Amino acid sequence: MPQRPGDRIFAGASTGAGVLILVVLAGVAAFLLVEAWPSLTAPAEDIPGGEGVAVYVWPLLFGTLISAVFALLIASPLAVAIALFITYYAPRRIAAGLGYLIDLLAAVPSIIYGLWGFTVLAPLTVEPANWLAENLGFIPLFAGPPSATGRTMLVAVIVLAVMILPIITAVVREAFRQTPRLHEEASLALGATRWEMIRMAALPFGRSSIIGASMLGLGRALGETMAVAIVLSVSGGVTFNLISSANPSTIAANIALQFPESSGIAVNTLIASGLVLFAITLAVNMVARAVINRRKEFSGAN
Repeated sequence: MPQRPGDRIFAGASTGAGVLILVVLAGVAAFLLVEAWPSLTAPAEDIPGGEGVAVYVWPLLFGTLISAVFALLIASPLAVAIALFITYYAPRRIAAGLGYLIDLLAAVPSIIYGLWGFTVLAPLTVEPANWLAENLGFIPLFAGPPSATGRTMLVAVIVLAVMILPIITAVVREAFRQTPRLHEEASLALGATRWEMIRMAALPFGRSSIIGASMLGLGRALGETMAVAIVLSVSGGVTFNLISSANPSTIAANIALQFPESSGIAVNTLIASGLVLFAITLAVNMVARAVINRRKEFSGAN
């Protein structure tokens, strides 16, 4: 059967858009690699810190990963719980209002979150941090000594968790809404409670969407700049301690803070750190796509 002109135009436009995305992505990768190359081949003593690119980037990479991963561990279960409540438990009017409210959180600029974390959340965490250090100090995450200002990695993690919460919630909520009504009614007809229906029908159907949404939130957390730059009191180094004043910075925040005053090989070094962040983000997306593709044959419609 011959295709209609509209179908051919749409197919061509879709193919062109896909190719354009790949070209832009390759262009960004090439630009980062070319600009970072001078720092990768320069002597170690010419790099800021005097110990080479790897030593310069490693604490930043560690700070980026620890802040993003802990933020994801906080936000993902909370987002799934909120999505379940809005979809299955809340009355319709309350669910609509909560949905709009959660979506509006995604529109708040990151600098506002940073100011909120710096002025409100940081002082509120001082006393809890002291308690954690006194009672749970044997855990490396709370080893202390606690910061007197509250500008710690813990606050940065909480701020990032709040920032990625609406993204994950919105995607997961839509996935739960797409759960086949037939599956839900069959579970209830067999005597399942509402929670058993959710556990046997909604959660299995939305599992790939939960993973995809979590990876989307992780990508946002990995690249967040201003909120982390405002909140953290950076001292460098690599530590799992979340409540002390010895905090590693993140790659994005370090670039934002250092780039205006950098020149020469220092700029190339910052771009090299950006190349590392680009590679990490690309790897996260590839892993998420691989996990989702393993479950693409399960549509829930059968």
